[in-house]
Amino acid sequence: MDRMSTDAADLAALAALLADETRAAMCLALLDGRAWTAGELAAHAGVARSTATGHLDRLVGGGLLIEERQGRHRYVRLADASVAHLLEDLSVRLQPRPDQPRGLRQATATAAMKRARTCYDHLAGELGVAVADAMTARGLLDQRGGFALTAAGLAWLTEDAGIDAHRLQGRRRPLARGCLDWTERRPHLAGVAGAQLCERFLAQGWIRRIGTTRAVKVTDTGRRGLSALLGID
Repeated sequence: MDRMSTDAADLAALAALLADETRAAMCLALLDGRAWTAGELAAHAGVARSTATGHLDRLVGGGLLIEERQGRHRYVRLADASVAHLLEDLSVRLQPRPDQPRGLRQATATAAMKRARTCYDHLAGELGVAVADAMTARGLLDQRGGFALTAAGLAWLTEDAGIDAHRLQGRRRPLARGCLDWTERRPHLAGVAGAQLCERFLAQGWIRRIGTTRAVKVTDTGRRGLSALLGID
């Protein structure tokens, strides 16, 4: 009974960390996989820097974020990929709001996030789902009963996608993991393979980040590359 009470208290404490809109906004911003300063997160959430610092201290203390210091600057990032998956899984449970985005800028930003974005260190949105579907159709990824790379998929990652085989080995994370996309309501590819593909696409200039948001844009080079590599239009 004592153990059950302890587990319940710990779960309630974890939930309380995300029960504040400012802290939730900060965590969602950090889903881009990069480290942010307290000042950047304060501006993003629309609060004073001192207020942001207090919220960040709670998130770090609760294990959702980790901090890094470089000189006078304090950076924070999500603690690990499991925190990103938790946030994405919770987002899937949100009911779409009936009201439409207000203003052209907000409508444009919302559309960009839906088309293609990063989910921590892998691709999400329409692009992320399209990559997973194309890999499945080609026998590179098996989605039956979970996500698993096939033997052909492993060979494709190193031979066709150009990923160093050593970067796929010796990791604590699963090689392939399905992550339910909160806008598409279908899974995209996470895990080491998803992260390496995203990194490769960024390095090749196939996709580029849009400002400081999680949204990414497929370049002209990327359109040609994705068409040749996976037949994605």
